[in-house]
Amino acid sequence: METTLASKTVAAPLPQASAASLLLNIPWFIYATVFASLCIVVGLIWDISWHMSIGRDGLLSPPHLAMYLGAIIAGTFSGYQVLQTTFAGKEVQKKQSVRFWGIFYSSLGALFCIWGALAMLTSAPFDDWWHDTYGLDVTILSPPHTVLALGMMTIQFGAIISVLALQNRTDATDLPVDLQQRRQRRLQVFYIIAAGFFLTMLFIIASEFQGRHDMHRSSFYIIGGGLYTFLLSAIARSSPLKWAATATTAVYMTVLMLMNWILPLFSAKPMLGPILNHIDHFQAFDFPLLLIFPALTIDGVLNRFRGKNDWLQALVIAVLFIGVFAAVQWPFGDFLMSPYARNGFFGTETWYFSNNPDWEYRYAFAPWMETTGWNLVVGLLTAVGVSVLTTRLGLYWGRWMQQVRR
Repeated sequence: METTLASKTVAAPLPQASAASLLLNIPWFIYATVFASLCIVVGLIWDISWHMSIGRDGLLSPPHLAMYLGAIIAGTFSGYQVLQTTFAGKEVQKKQSVRFWGIFYSSLGALFCIWGALAMLTSAPFDDWWHDTYGLDVTILSPPHTVLALGMMTIQFGAIISVLALQNRTDATDLPVDLQQRRQRRLQVFYIIAAGFFLTMLFIIASEFQGRHDMHRSSFYIIGGGLYTFLLSAIARSSPLKWAATATTAVYMTVLMLMNWILPLFSAKPMLGPILNHIDHFQAFDFPLLLIFPALTIDGVLNRFRGKNDWLQALVIAVLFIGVFAAVQWPFGDFLMSPYARNGFFGTETWYFSNNPDWEYRYAFAPWMETTGWNLVVGLLTAVGVSVLTTRLGLYWGRWMQQVRR
């Protein structure tokens, strides 16, 4: 009996200790904003698949609700963080925050999340009116979608900055040393996850120029090289992890592949005409680019030439990135056109319901889709030149991100 009572007495503080171990003194709004970023990415990919499979969707369609949920979570938790810091925060918390309107205190990331949430929720009725007035979207970047995309990216950027601020500063906590180390590792992982969601969004926005029919065009490498080297160089420079760029692309590829494998498991039928491609399940989005291979060159160069001139690093990264990107993605484009990719894993059988399924170039590159000869050489050299500039900008931005504390 005494042994039992003693055990109960010792076990009493465990719930508090367990809570501390679980959350590691990381504010709730950090978890919330990273989860909101995931909701946005999932909702967006689902929405594209919905448009390809069913057609017109309503204001409160399930994919839209997933995206709005992300906006509401990010806005609500970030707004609460602002009010809590302003009216109940300690002096040290206010010193770690940005003061605005002469009254309020907030982290920089929370401000981005609030602005992004407002933009997203504003775009919703605008998009509904646009559809009622003009009908189906013919492009991803219609005016309401552009407002929506800006809002989504602002929230995702806010999630990155929120995690980054905590990662960059050493807050005094009452955690034991081992939990402090776990806290720091968790923040580093959250940072990579948030960056991977942002990369996924970037790819979706550029997907009209990054599909499998574009992989033999020089513009594919100019646009892709410019976008991805900028973001991945910044992430690699600002993260303490040795292979941050590679890990970020792994998150991007994982999200897209999971969505492409899961969505086709559910039935869907077109609800608008003309229906040329008769389908009975959701059509998958594009298979992800093999960015993990060129991303290795960014991490490798930054690890090998750490402390060297940034322009030199940008030049080496750009040459290697475009070289590996083209060496991997060009033949992979051929593979995606082959019968070997027409399965549930790669999903190249997916096809918009209003497109002719017997189009002769459904699984082939039309002559106007390929850049050859001297034009290809000029195009790839242009891609390298653009990537040098964007990589240098990314490294500069990454250095700024290393200084974020608020």
